[in-house]
Amino acid sequence: MTKPIEVRNPRTGKYDYVIIPAPPKLLAQQCSRIRRAQRSWHLLGIEGRVAALQEWKQAIKSGRDKLTEALVSDTGRLSISILEIDTFLASIDRWCGLAPRLLRDTIKDTEIPFIKLQQSSEPYPLVGVISPWNFPLLLSTIDTIPALLAGCAVIVKPSEITPRFVAPLMTALNTVPKLRDILTFIEGAGETGAELIENVDLVCFTGSVATGQKVALSAARRFIPAFLELGGKDPAIVLESADLDLATSAILWGSVVNTGQSCLSIERIYVAESIFEKFYHQLVTKASRLQLAYPTVESGEIGPIIAERQAAIIADHLRDAVEGGAMIHCGGEVEELGGGWWCRPTVLTEVDCEMKVMSEETFGPIMPVMPFATVEEAVELANDSIYGLSAAVFAEDQAEALEVAYQIDAGAISINDAALTAVMHEGEKNAFKLSGMGASRMGPAAIHRFMRKKAFLIKTKSINDPWWFNIS
Repeated sequence: MTKPIEVRNPRTGKYDYVIIPAPPKLLAQQCSRIRRAQRSWHLLGIEGRVAALQEWKQAIKSGRDKLTEALVSDTGRLSISILEIDTFLASIDRWCGLAPRLLRDTIKDTEIPFIKLQQSSEPYPLVGVISPWNFPLLLSTIDTIPALLAGCAVIVKPSEITPRFVAPLMTALNTVPKLRDILTFIEGAGETGAELIENVDLVCFTGSVATGQKVALSAARRFIPAFLELGGKDPAIVLESADLDLATSAILWGSVVNTGQSCLSIERIYVAESIFEKFYHQLVTKASRLQLAYPTVESGEIGPIIAERQAAIIADHLRDAVEGGAMIHCGGEVEELGGGWWCRPTVLTEVDCEMKVMSEETFGPIMPVMPFATVEEAVELANDSIYGLSAAVFAEDQAEALEVAYQIDAGAISINDAALTAVMHEGEKNAFKLSGMGASRMGPAAIHRFMRKKAFLIKTKSINDPWWFNIS
C-alpha cells in the first residue's frame, strides 16, 4: 500500500495538506482506461476538441477564486499566481486558434509526375506529463494543451511539493464529459512518475538534469519519445553600448521574478569593464527597493522559497561565494520568517567561475556580476557551462547584440530584454547541452511533436513504371 505524503506550506513551514499516491496497479488501470477513450477523442475532430477545451476554460474561470487560493497555498505568492492563471487561460485560446491550421492534412504534386503526396498525422495515444513545483499550473499544462488538441489522451503527475491546485482543476474538468475521459491528474512523488513512464506512449518532463536523465533512460528502454526541459544557468551579457537603465531593470526582473525559481532565470551576469561599476551600483539600488511578500502576500514582490531543499542549496551557494571572496552588496542570506524560507534580491561582485553561484543552478534571486575585457571573453564565459537553455544580450544596436547572440550556445536569446520566453511562445527553440532534449515546446513544433507523420503516395496515371518487371 502506498504511503500518504504530507505537503509543506511554503509561507508557514507547516505540513497542512496530504496526498495519497495511486498504487501501481491502479495507475496502470487508469492509463489503460484513458488510452481506450483516446480513440473517441481523436475521432471527435479538431472542432470538437476545441469546443471541449473552451468548455473547460469557462468552468475554470467560474471557479477561479478557488484555483487562485490553491496556487497561493502551493507557492506562497499571489501576483505570480494570478499571472500564471492568466497565462494558462490565454494558452488555451491561443492553441485553440492555432491548432486547426497546424493540424490540417495537405496534398501536393511531387517531382514524379504520376505521384501525388498526401500528408496526414496520427496522435500518440497516451501522453504522460511530469511537471515541477516552481510554476505548478503552467508547467503541468504547457505540454498538456497542445497534446490534447493533437488528439492525445493525457495523464499529468504534478510535483508532490505543490499539488493543491489539482483539486480545483479536476472540479472544473469533471463538468466536461468529453474531456474528463481522456485527461486526468494523479498525485505522487518520484516513484509515481517512474511508474507513469511504464504506462504511456510518450513522456514530457520538466525538472532537474539528474531526474531528467533517469526519465530519458526509462523512455529509451521502452522505446518511447521523451521531451525534456531541464536546468539552466542563463547568462546575460551587457555590452559597453548598452542602455544601463534598461539592462539593469530587465536583468533584475529576469533574475528575481518568482523569487528566481525559474529555469529561464538570469543566473550569471557579464558586464563590459568600462561600465561595470555603474551597472552593478544601479542594479543594487533597484534590487534594494524590492520587498518580501511578508507578512502578507500583498506586502512585497518577492515570495518565499517554495521547496525547503532549495533554500538549503541557495544558502550553500551564498556561503561558498563568500568563502571564495565574493562581496555581497544587498541581500545575501536565507532567512526564516513565520516558518517559511525567504531570500531578498542579492547582488554579488568579486565572483569567479569556480564558485557554485557561477556554475551550478541556484534557482534563487541571486545576481552574481562579473566584468569582461573583450566580447570574445564574454562569449567564452557565457558558454562555459553544462547548460544551454536561454540567455540575454544587451547593446545599443540590435545588430551588435545579435552578432554576440549568434555565438551563444543556448536555445533562446533575448535581445535587450531578459527571459522573454516567459511571455512569448511563438519561437521554436531547442535546449542545448544538458538543458534538455527533444522537439521544441514553443512554436508549431509544440503540437506537431505529439503526432506521427503519415505519407500517402498516390499514383495518379497509368503508365509503364521503370522499376516494374516487364512481364506484360
